[in-house]
Order: sequence, then structure tokens, then C-alpha cells
Amino acid sequence: MSTKSRRAGLRHPAELPFYVFMVILNVIIVVLILQAAATLPYLPQRLENTGWADAIRSAFIGLLLLVPGLIVIRETQRASIRGTAVELSPKQYGDIYRTMDDYAHKLGLKRRPNLFLANGNGTLNAFAAQATGHDYVVLANELFVNLRENNRDGLRFILGHELGHIRLHHVSLWYQLSVCYSERIPLLGPALSRLREYSCDRHGAHLAPLGASGLVLLASGRHTEHTTDVEQLVRQGQALRGFWVGLAQLPLSHPFTVRRLERLYRLGLFHARVRGTESVIPPG
Repeated sequence: MSTKSRRAGLRHPAELPFYVFMVILNVIIVVLILQAAATLPYLPQRLENTGWADAIRSAFIGLLLLVPGLIVIRETQRASIRGTAVELSPKQYGDIYRTMDDYAHKLGLKRRPNLFLANGNGTLNAFAAQATGHDYVVLANELFVNLRENNRDGLRFILGHELGHIRLHHVSLWYQLSVCYSERIPLLGPALSRLREYSCDRHGAHLAPLGASGLVLLASGRHTEHTTDVEQLVRQGQALRGFWVGLAQLPLSHPFTVRRLERLYRLGLFHARVRGTESVIPPG
């Protein structure tokens, strides 16, 4: 199988069909907004010059301003990151910079993303984003420090995951505009977000098959990724089933971490070797 074919299979099977559904729904919402905005001059006489009329007009104007507002947010966010975070380069944490460069090449990205190290105020976080002509990834300091020296594979998994967002165009303007309204519908928006996370997990594991500790860190917290029994954590993910589990996950933008870990082992994307043992984690 070619490298291009392998990369094409990294997307979660349900992501693209669900995205198409959300785009169609988004178009319907936009049409309804435009149609409603066009009828504003024809409000009933009794509603003219009332608080109701002003509220309706303000609501539709706000909805229509979402698109230019999104552009402003994208551009100002990058400007803020450039002004407050450390940009990695061959001379600034060059080892991580070269890993990013290598992964960008392996994923066939058209342009190499910028990589920033930011003060996350104690949060374990990373995200990918885009502004005009630029893709970039931001790593929170707490995550970076904990992984860089003692858990390179975990950090590589997280880098690969974020680059997956860029490769699948999750951060592109056309993608965000195509779901900017439908994604704000309760339950539907989080469902699409979870599918995106599953797809990007596959990219991270494809690029860093020994990077399970990157997810272990998110599940158990700092300084535990080497002492947590990964095999037991995967089995915990296998047992995570039932009505209440599904109900609890409905409003979440990210799948449960132990379920993410279990799926990557089940798919064979994470190596089955756990902390140097020969035990193989069976499919769920």
C-alpha cells in the first residue's frame, strides 16, 4: 500500500459523512437567516419601533456578523500568539522543531506549520490553528516540559495529533465557515468534534506508534505516564460501555481518554509492546 493510501485511511470512517451532513445543515441555517433578514422590513405594524423589533434585528445582524467575526478572531489569535509565545526554530528547541518538520513532510503538508511554546498557566493543552497563509501549532509549557525530557514519544504523538487537524483541514477557513452555524447546535457540534479527535488520534499514532504515554498523561496527570499500567488502562477503556457512559459523553467535545487509547491499540496503530514486556493487548 502506498504512503498516500495509508494516510487516506487515517480519517475516522464516520467523520466525512457526518461532516457532509453538518455542511448541508449549515447551508439550510444560512438560507433561513438570510430569508428572515430579508423580511425584517416587513414586520407587522404593531411590532415596528418596539423592543421586539430591535431585538430581532440585533439578533440577525449578530448572526450575519459571525463570518467576518471568525476571520478577525483567526487573525488576532495568531498575532497574539506571536507576541506572547516562543516560536521554535532550528536554534530554539531544534530537536522538536525537526520532528515537526519531519512529520509535516510525512503527512504531505503543503506548507510547514509554525510551532510555538506558550505559557498555559498550568494546563495540559495543545492546539492547531490557521490564519491567512499560516498554519501553526501551540504547545502549553506544562505539557511541553513534562514530555520533552522524559517522554519524547508522548510529545511526538501530540504533535502528530495536532498536525492531523491541519492535514484534514479542520483549521482552514473554508471548513470552519462550512460548519460555523451547525456546529453550535447542542449535541451535533460536539459529535463532529469527537470524530475529528478520533481522526487526529490516528495521525498521532501513525507517526508515533510508541506514543501512548501522551494519552496516559492526559488521563492520569503529570509525572504518572511511566508508572501507570497502560495495559490495565486499555482494559478499562474496553469496559467503558453502557447507557450512562454514552449519555455522559454526548455534550463533550473530546472522547473519553481511555476510549481513545483503547481504540488506537485495537486498530494496531499503537505498538502492543507495553513498557518493554511482550504482552499483547487483545482487540475489544
